[in-house]
Amino acid sequence: AAMPVRLWVRTEPFLLGALPAPPPARLAPHYLRKVAAYARARAGEGCFPRLAWPRWRHIACGKLQLGRGLAWLYFELFHSLLRRDPPARLEWAEAEAACGSAEELERERSKAGARAGVGFWGPGLAWPGLTPVLSPLGQLSVDTLQFLLFLYVQQVHKVSLRRSLIGEEWPSPRTKSPSLTGKSAGENKNWNDQEHRAFVQTHLSDLLELLLEPEQLAASSPSTRSSAVSYEAICALDFLIEGTVTKSRMVHPLHELALWPPCQTQNGYSKVSKTFAFPKLESWLRACLTTNPFGMTACLKSGKKLAWAQQVEGTTRRAKIACNTRAVPEVLPMVIMSQVYKQTLAKSSDTLVGAHVRIHRCNESFIYLLSPLRSVTIEKCRNSTFVLGPVQASVHVHSCDNVKVIVVCHRLSLSSTAGCTFHILTPTQPLILSGNHTISFAPFHTHYPMLEDHMAQVGLATLPNRWDNPMLVCKESSDTGVFRLLPPSDFYTFVIPFEMEGDTTETPGGLPHAYQKALSQREQKVQIWQKTVKEAGLTKDQRKQFQMLVENKFYEWLVQTGNRQQLDSLVPPAAGSKQAAG
Repeated sequence: AAMPVRLWVRTEPFLLGALPAPPPARLAPHYLRKVAAYARARAGEGCFPRLAWPRWRHIACGKLQLGRGLAWLYFELFHSLLRRDPPARLEWAEAEAACGSAEELERERSKAGARAGVGFWGPGLAWPGLTPVLSPLGQLSVDTLQFLLFLYVQQVHKVSLRRSLIGEEWPSPRTKSPSLTGKSAGENKNWNDQEHRAFVQTHLSDLLELLLEPEQLAASSPSTRSSAVSYEAICALDFLIEGTVTKSRMVHPLHELALWPPCQTQNGYSKVSKTFAFPKLESWLRACLTTNPFGMTACLKSGKKLAWAQQVEGTTRRAKIACNTRAVPEVLPMVIMSQVYKQTLAKSSDTLVGAHVRIHRCNESFIYLLSPLRSVTIEKCRNSTFVLGPVQASVHVHSCDNVKVIVVCHRLSLSSTAGCTFHILTPTQPLILSGNHTISFAPFHTHYPMLEDHMAQVGLATLPNRWDNPMLVCKESSDTGVFRLLPPSDFYTFVIPFEMEGDTTETPGGLPHAYQKALSQREQKVQIWQKTVKEAGLTKDQRKQFQMLVENKFYEWLVQTGNRQQLDSLVPPAAGSKQAAG
């Protein structure tokens, strides 16, 4: 019989929540079950139903032997997945920026976690329906069961030796990057909704067991056949699964659909005990799980094609840009662009606002996306510059060579990059994963008229700014020689060459002293040069000849640096310099 509901795996827990690196061995399912039992046994001590930061730090560092930095990374990564309202994010940033040292910040986090206690956020945090209210450092705790599911999701990047041996997977720094067909065996696991569905289907029993109460979970898995799954466990699964009633376009969290009367006989719900029978619930979930209708597969198959890029003559590359249709307000838009080649593409568009953006196989191009964004992934791009509007969640750059990324973002992560430069403003440490070399970090150094308005929309402030304090996450990337801070002598500001309405007239937050000093010294040299020319007493013919020499040298410099191509590509066929506003 046809199922009355349709379920799918949510995009964000994988796209934003799964760190693109093999998880530590101590986050394997066996250890997570121990963490679940430990937390439930200490329900009155800030472990359950909400897990406070000091308790998680104790579990992660003392029990799982993770480093404190990694423990905080997972905690904050999950915490940032919650769609907190922008004013609360800004308030949080202000509280963190007020801490004068790492020790003071840690003390404040620990105090906050101790104050958070049990149920401190109240019942209004059901995922993903309501936006939690968050005040600065005063409520630093997470939903315990959802956090356990989040930790389990990290297994999506576990390298399988068996799969490696039979050729399906190989743990090289340059693993196969996704095609935009959705069919590649080496597809990007964070974006591939088929992979998300397969992962949940494969591990569904483990995921449900992780949510069982201790008395329901005996030592051996077969005994779970007679176990009862609590209503709170189903609410926790809202983190991973959502869906619709058949023929309806309204999206509901899993727990609402599980309690819908036509489904209760199928999923084993008992009105007396208010629990679900484990085997029936598992069978019902498996039967109802389908492909995410708002994921990458659907976007590429039936999404709207966007004519944003020009088709360059004399090349077989064909630029492809698509977005999913905004069918329901609960689902964030998705924009995928591929093979933009030798051109400048500039957009500030409602299509981009709050979007997950994937930029793939772009080469020798300048791409400006000047809208507030949810997340950005840049993959297999070469010799290109990306100027992005503020990114509320994360920017991930993978398998890129000689690209420059200019962005204000909550988080930046890098894997398998070479010769790339990142001009960033970020409240978190940039994450250096595996396979990187010759990375340069530099302060954010540009502005456009709507920038500060867009920052406020996504809740990003100018402080704290940890652009210069990257974190080496993978053991193989523990060599600090893989990155450098850009020397002030090599630093120049960047001008965004488009007209827009807005009030921002300078780089938000200013520049670090050393970089500002380098710019000032360079400006002084220009002034001295202009004064020297003015006082040289040249005749009219000499001035004309001198001007030609300077222009010729300038033209040579434009060609040698590639800036000539950028200037030429700034003139679109018809629209003039207001392309970004289109």
